[in-house]
Amino acid sequence: MKKLHASLTAAALAMATSGTALAEVSANIGVTSNYIWRGVTQTDDGAAVQGGIDYAHDMGFYLGTWASNIKWGPDMSSGAEVDFYGGFANEYNDFGYDLGLIYYYYPDSDYEDSNFYEIYGSGSWKWIELGLAYTLGGDADSDAPFSKGDLYYYGGLSFDLPNDWSIGATVGRYDFDVSKAWKTENGDPKYTHGQLDIGKGAGDFGDFTFSVSKAGKNSGDDDTKFWVAWTKSF
Repeated sequence: MKKLHASLTAAALAMATSGTALAEVSANIGVTSNYIWRGVTQTDDGAAVQGGIDYAHDMGFYLGTWASNIKWGPDMSSGAEVDFYGGFANEYNDFGYDLGLIYYYYPDSDYEDSNFYEIYGSGSWKWIELGLAYTLGGDADSDAPFSKGDLYYYGGLSFDLPNDWSIGATVGRYDFDVSKAWKTENGDPKYTHGQLDIGKGAGDFGDFTFSVSKAGKNSGDDDTKFWVAWTKSF
């Protein structure tokens, strides 16, 4: 899911307000010079190839799956992330919302005990969006991040510009529900991050996004990140 979830939501909203289509299946592919998720690289600052398949009904219900290569550190092998998600999205005039459930699956042995699932929700009005995600459960140790009770929330602004350009900014905060013993041994994992995106639509050639991101020191990945991504939907 990740960044491509925005295109899925847009498709669901479009069909929810159309009386001519009952359902639609779409696919997307993408390449990025760095896979950044909530301010933190998932590929050890390397490139990623990504893609997914989505089904959206005209009532607003949707299902989908999305995958990417990953590498969480120099001492880890390359692996894969596969996301499975479903939810409901709709809009009324300038207001929109999206509610869903996502499961993050990491099949490779180096990423054992990393699987987890979240419930998420977001609301939007014109160029403003607010959202949150709550970790319902995971395979990590019960007192560690991504096990249960973690909360991620964010706010964003986005604007369409002339000639198929766009600009957006996001600020997010990750509050992990960890035990005092875990925090004493490993440090406080809570952090804030910010991101700026400049997009350019290229018609049949897809869409390009130029991004810069900065996360807090507690993220363990607080270097400023610059990357470019290309995506195309079918």
